[in-house]
Amino acid sequence: MANENKQATWGGRFKDGPAELMQRFSESISFDWRLAPFDVQVSKAHAAMLNHIGLMSADELQAVRDGLDAVLADIESGELVPNIASEDVHMNIEQALTKKTPAGARLQTARSRNDQVATDMRLFFRDACGKVSAQLKQLLRVIVEQAEANQQIVIPGYTHLQRAQPVSMAHHLLAWAQMFGRDLERFEALAERANICPLGSGALAGSTLPIDRAFVAKELGFVDANGEPRLTANSMDAVADRDLFIEFANAGAICGVHLSRVSEDGILWNSAEFGYVRFSDAFTTGSSLMPQKKNPDSLELLRGKSARLQGNLQTLLTLSKGLPLTYNRDLQEDKPPVFDTFDTLMISLEVLAGTLAGMTVRADKCTAAVSDPLLLATDLADYLVAKEVPFREAHHAIGTLVGMAEEQNVPLNQLPFDAVKKVNPAFDADWVDVFDLKRALSLRERPGMPGPEQTVARIAAWRKRLG
Repeated sequence: MANENKQATWGGRFKDGPAELMQRFSESISFDWRLAPFDVQVSKAHAAMLNHIGLMSADELQAVRDGLDAVLADIESGELVPNIASEDVHMNIEQALTKKTPAGARLQTARSRNDQVATDMRLFFRDACGKVSAQLKQLLRVIVEQAEANQQIVIPGYTHLQRAQPVSMAHHLLAWAQMFGRDLERFEALAERANICPLGSGALAGSTLPIDRAFVAKELGFVDANGEPRLTANSMDAVADRDLFIEFANAGAICGVHLSRVSEDGILWNSAEFGYVRFSDAFTTGSSLMPQKKNPDSLELLRGKSARLQGNLQTLLTLSKGLPLTYNRDLQEDKPPVFDTFDTLMISLEVLAGTLAGMTVRADKCTAAVSDPLLLATDLADYLVAKEVPFREAHHAIGTLVGMAEEQNVPLNQLPFDAVKKVNPAFDADWVDVFDLKRALSLRERPGMPGPEQTVARIAAWRKRLG
């Protein structure tokens, strides 16, 4: 009589079952249970294919479909609790199905957990990329709305965290949009690369049975724009490949860097030293000791989450780097970092959108900061260049004037004209006209620059892209 402690799906060649410690150590059900809807979807398609090629009767197909629907309903209701002894989501569902219908025993015909999980994960990536993309679009809408509302606000742009040149706040906010727009492109492209079906690759060498891979690919929606099936080209690569996992984590890590950089801008702008913005109470917290504090904790946590996203990428790269083809049990550890990247990104993008939606711009603080005439020192050099002074000579002249202003403790635009004229004879009395912010921005109406018309056009372009 068979040992009842043996693993039911692969225990035929074993005399005894695994130790309880080994079961706890080797299980993946604690994290891959979330793949259940995709696993059921894959199993339905596979059953339909088996029926299509004559290896499952119509009655058996219907019993399997009904049984899988019932299993998924039990999972969603919480009635079906995963069993650690069954190792993973695939075995748990298969064993639950066979309890509902004997036809469930036919379902593993011509497939392996290797190509099964590869297919499950491609469905997951398609779904996850779609959800992340939708969340990115919502964040982008908030950023564009803030840009549109603050087109008239001018602030210093910074290099080396020092005031550099004036820009509209809208232009700065639209720089954030560019960052997240590239993230959106990455996730949309990744969804397309995930849209290739590995089912039918078996453990690594396919099957001797007359399976129809194109049929099952169409059942699962792995098709091109013309409805033609898209199939993996090499069975060994199909079950060993983890590029999608790494690419997803990479896209998440890059997006995390953007979340962190935007958060840092917001933290600085919210500080008393800058004072450009205030954030709503909904996404800030106080101090347990200092009653005056209002901390931008949502942004600080987003900075921290970026490190977590980078860690997930490093885990996957390290996990994959030394493995021979094809499947190795190490690869069981590929899912937690992917799932964590997805979960972390989804809530992080939503939190940043909520934080920025509640951001109020303090026009008075921005006006005071941008009133520094040194912000237009480069424009003053351009003034001389327009009078045919070589740029290096112009640059040196303006540097001299800046030094003079510092020595005399006066604003750059209040230096006496006669002293300015001595520095370079190309200066005329209209040199002070350069120190006009509207003039400065109006001269920046070329593509990619912060001119008002350019800003309006970019806002319109973003609204069109985001629908």
